[in-house]
Order: sequence, then C-alpha cells, then structure tokens
Amino acid sequence: MELMSQLLAGKTAIILGVANKWSIAYAIAEAYRREGARIILTYQGDRLKATVEELGKELGAARILNCDVTKPEELEALVSEMAGERLDVVVHSIAFANREDLSRPFLETSRDGYLLAQEVSSYSLVSVARALSPLMTEGGSILTLTYLGSVRVIPNYNVMGVAKAALEACVRYLASDLGAKNIRVNGISAGPIKTASARGIKDFSKVLDGVAAVAPLKRNTDPAEVGDTAVFLGSHLGRGVTGNVIYVDAGFQVMGLQAPD
Repeated sequence: MELMSQLLAGKTAIILGVANKWSIAYAIAEAYRREGARIILTYQGDRLKATVEELGKELGAARILNCDVTKPEELEALVSEMAGERLDVVVHSIAFANREDLSRPFLETSRDGYLLAQEVSSYSLVSVARALSPLMTEGGSILTLTYLGSVRVIPNYNVMGVAKAALEACVRYLASDLGAKNIRVNGISAGPIKTASARGIKDFSKVLDGVAAVAPLKRNTDPAEVGDTAVFLGSHLGRGVTGNVIYVDAGFQVMGLQAPD
C-alpha cells in the first residue's frame, strides 16, 4: 500500500473491535499502519483469538491482547499488560444487540436486551476510557464509531439506535472530563457498510440501496474513508477537534426529502 505522509509516526494506537477483514475497525487499522502507527489489537475470548492473531500478522500489529470490555477484571488485566507503555490513540469499535431486538418493533424490546445493548455499545466506551486514559500521558485521541440511527429512526435499527444515542452523549461528557489532560474524544458516524454485524439488521441491503440513491455523492460509504477520518482525528491535524461526531456517509445525513425525478 502506498505510503502517504506518516501522520501517525511515533504514535501507539490500541484498536478494540477488529473481528474480520470487513469490519470498520480493520479499515482503521489498515489506515493507521499506512500512516506509521504502532498498532495493538484486542480480541474477545478464545473463540476470536486465532482470527485476530492472523489479522494482526497481516497488519503488522505489535501486540495482540485479550479483552472482553464487559468484564472489569479483563480491562484491568489489559492495563497491567500495557504497564509502562505510552498510549496515543484508542479506537473503540464495539457494539452488540440481540438479533431479535433488531427485527421486532422497538416497543417490544426486552429489559435484558436493552441493558445488554447499552452495556456493550455505550457504557464500554466509558469503562475503556477510564481504564486506558492514564496511559495517555502526553494526551491523545479516543475515537468511537456511531451511526445515523442515533438521531433518526432507521427501520430495524431499534435498540441499537438508542444505544448509539447514549454513546454520542458519552463522547461529549468524556471530552469535557478528559480535555484538561489534552485527550480528545470524538465519534465517527459512518454510513451503512457491509460488515458482519450489519448483516444482522433485517433488510440491510435495502438500506444500502436507499442511501446510494439519496446521498449527495450517490453512493455508499467506503470503509477506507472512515479509516482516513480516523487518521485525521488521531493525528496532529485533529488537535483542535473534540466532543464531536463527524459524519462519513457520502452526505446522506443532510438530506430531507428527495426531489422527484
């Protein structure tokens, strides 16, 4: 891959959420490697260990560590593993909701399903920031991934949209808390992308077709575009940006009604 300007040279980034080559986190990891960052990846449990280790080899990851963000003891172990290291960027690309809660009306969301989506998709950003920010001794950048369903009703997004709304509020409050330490916190709201998790959303292909028809750029989002935005936010170029959600969705979020042909 062609090298650009090495915007992240000398920086160490931990990326949570790389699950396969089609994940947004993988696209971010590729962009970070291209720009010279030292990359640390995490995996959740033995089931994903071999897959992430293989991806880590391809990405030239310096370390590959276990961490289930819903388990405080594993976050503590992650910090212990990284003792003495300086961390510059944290990429939080973690979300989950029960499949049934993405296919039935939001009104029918179970209490357990609601709490699960909030814990994994929203609160985990808080716990990750609390655990890892002390390693960001020279400041840095914390990034998370969100989606338009946080502010608009997207069919079949349901409880995940509510969790993403909470996630975006967490971005703002964490930015306020951590700003004095020169740690910036931002979200990237990516347009719909064909990831493994997106396949769990009912009629997702219709969403892709609808966005491509209406978005000003008349196409869907390329994962590499999200990766490049993550580079900007993680680098010196983004030094004045915090508490924001940046849309990388071919402009779809600006549209109201589409003019008839």
